[in-house]
Amino acid sequence: MQQIHRTIDKIALTDASVLITGENGTGKDVLANEIHKRSLRASGPMVSVDAGAIPETLFESELFGHVKGAYTDAHADKEGKFEMANNGTLFLDEIGNIPLSLQPKLLRVLQNRSITRVGSTKAIPINIRLISATNADINKMIADGEFREDLFYRMNTVQIELPPLRERLDEIEPLAKLFIGQYAQKYHRSVSGISPKALELLKQCTWPGNIRELQNCIERAVIMCEKENLEPEDLQINPAEIRREAPTTAVDETLDAAEERAIRAAMNKYDGNLTLVAKALDISRPTLYSKLKKYGI
Repeated sequence: MQQIHRTIDKIALTDASVLITGENGTGKDVLANEIHKRSLRASGPMVSVDAGAIPETLFESELFGHVKGAYTDAHADKEGKFEMANNGTLFLDEIGNIPLSLQPKLLRVLQNRSITRVGSTKAIPINIRLISATNADINKMIADGEFREDLFYRMNTVQIELPPLRERLDEIEPLAKLFIGQYAQKYHRSVSGISPKALELLKQCTWPGNIRELQNCIERAVIMCEKENLEPEDLQINPAEIRREAPTTAVDETLDAAEERAIRAAMNKYDGNLTLVAKALDISRPTLYSKLKKYGI
């Protein structure tokens, strides 16, 4: 992460196109906003577009705009995202979802730095800095003919790969404390910290949902906690997400204790319904039987 911040120091004041890659929930949108805020375009707009959320039939209209009468529901002229981002930054998220049939039009806009609204022939100059993001393997998509190589290079002057949260353990404590403060204020709770055991448990999780999952975990814990500090039992960690390669007996004991607490909490929540408990913990019924026997539950 320090290397990533050094890269941001070098590129923020330029207009270089940036491609941010990484798993879902790693904070790609946060990084894009950080680059914009530190750029010479900080006083301009930052417009975000989720390419995966736009139907293919509306893609051109959403990005490039349309004029009145361009199609049945076009009752008035409409600016597209490129125009909205003029003199600022356009953040194009989930670029792996851009339809192959529309990629040449996007490439042409990036090359010519002008757009033409749907239903019009007038070219409109645009002045934007492009930041893109994806969790897809774009190189594989290019090899499979699903993504244009020339478009990829146009978007990828500088590439930044965000590592998953499980590889950024030193960030878990400040993030957890940040979220505790936010949600304690939002939900009017007296929680102000987290115990060392609870923090250690957070660091032993695999976090497949990354920062977004950690945030959700802390939000839920803050709502349910009745003490000043979050404890392991408040976190309701899924045992399936706890790393089992812990190096010491002490950590093994901590993980076993956390797993037992999670199972007991699920048994209480679902009144001993083993089917619901196994589903909530994302384990099979035979595995649940084994763990119930192990912990004498």
